[in-house]
Amino acid sequence: MKTLVWVEHDNNAVKDATLAAVTAAGKLGEVHLLVAGANCAAVADEAAKIAGVGKVHLADNAAYEHALAENVAPLVADLMGHHDAFVCPATTTGKNIAPRVAALLDVMQISDILSVEGDKTFTRPIYAGNAIATVTSSDPKLVITVRGTAFEKAETSGGSGTVEAVSGPTDAGLSSFVSSEIAKSERPELTSAKVIVSGGRALKDAETFQEYIIPLADKLGAGVGASRAAVDAGYVPNDYQVGQTGKIVAPEVYIAIGISGAIQHLAGMKDSKTIIAINKDEDAPIFQVADVGLVADLFKAVPELTEKL
Repeated sequence: MKTLVWVEHDNNAVKDATLAAVTAAGKLGEVHLLVAGANCAAVADEAAKIAGVGKVHLADNAAYEHALAENVAPLVADLMGHHDAFVCPATTTGKNIAPRVAALLDVMQISDILSVEGDKTFTRPIYAGNAIATVTSSDPKLVITVRGTAFEKAETSGGSGTVEAVSGPTDAGLSSFVSSEIAKSERPELTSAKVIVSGGRALKDAETFQEYIIPLADKLGAGVGASRAAVDAGYVPNDYQVGQTGKIVAPEVYIAIGISGAIQHLAGMKDSKTIIAINKDEDAPIFQVADVGLVADLFKAVPELTEKL
């Protein structure tokens, strides 16, 4: 089986989310990558070095510069004539492209897979991760998105893939790039951070969130996350949100402060290696998944913890 993996990148470097997708694709058979962008030959060269990659298809055109799904999907659909499966990371952009590819191929998409059980059999979470479904496709072509936290990242060196230029449909004229506002931070990106400190609605307001969560995160060199309730209340920007409708994370250590543990939040972080919860409500659902739980007033406990580190 030949599998085509869409490479997520910024026209300069391959993003980490791609590496888990390569690992998943490797369980299906021969792995080919698609690098679509503008002036992105360096990305293709980097991608060719990823372990397990056989070939890199490079589509270098201004129409693909910002990975507009309306332009990328027809290109992928064209290339699927020579591939059996299309795999992409379950990121915001990946989840934008994959459904359009599935529609063009007239097949069902298999979303957010957790494991590969056979050539066309996979597991995926349902009911906010409370149940795991095993699904088998009968479609001639597969379109799959991969949960990045469920697979090991492929090694970024050791591969000897060849780069091959390809062309296809370019500007579909259905959408155009206007602008982007990218949050810049010295802290690790949530999806790749080894330690994450998250705050919930109990922190009362944005100023309190900054006062209690940020110093602890700085001491630990951690990424900063938040529950949806905290994001909706305006404590922090949307890109901090962890959960079913936010980012799915699986760090080495996840510290949940003032987070009750609604099912939607647990769905985004319960795969963390060690979960530490601080909450004054001993019946909070977060304690059911926590490895270490502290029933205490966060406004006393967090400063003490920060001071002792």
